[in-house]
Amino acid sequence: MRLLRRFQYNSPVILTFALVSLLVLWLNDLTNGSANALLFSVYRSSWKNPLTYLRFFGHVLGHSSWSHYAGNILMMLVVGPMLEEKYGSFNLLEMILLTALVSGIMHVALFPNAALLGASGIVYMLILLSSLASMRQNCIPLTLILVAAIYLGGEVVDGLTVSDNISQLTHIVGGVCGAIFGMALNNGSKRR
Repeated sequence: MRLLRRFQYNSPVILTFALVSLLVLWLNDLTNGSANALLFSVYRSSWKNPLTYLRFFGHVLGHSSWSHYAGNILMMLVVGPMLEEKYGSFNLLEMILLTALVSGIMHVALFPNAALLGASGIVYMLILLSSLASMRQNCIPLTLILVAAIYLGGEVVDGLTVSDNISQLTHIVGGVCGAIFGMALNNGSKRR
């Protein structure tokens, strides 16, 4: 028991997101993909179906495989706790939910015949948000420009030239959300 007391649940939003996503991955495996299709992917469906609205948020919890999960969650575990400490758990949860909603709506509007799942939009939001973490009033950090050019520029190029199963649009939307959140929170907004 003394050993367990040494562990700290230091980043409740990020750690809970990682654990829930892991449970969703296992559930999806147990249901042979039905869980992702029903709840944890966003795609165009009837507006009368209440699950349509749940999917706008739930798609960020679904992953197609262990490697897909690990790639997203490892980056979240590296970048997320610092941001959760800086901006607060409530603010970070709001940012995750808004990014999920915006990326889900954009995907359904622009790619009606494809399903989207995974936390990569959230990861890109966190990456751009972290580049603004040390922003001073009325200054644009050089790290923001470099991160945007490297990460988002690469996604724009890939989106135009590469045909794969990766949603570059979601990465771009996530990055833009992160930049907007970072500028808003660092320009005098108070932490909640």
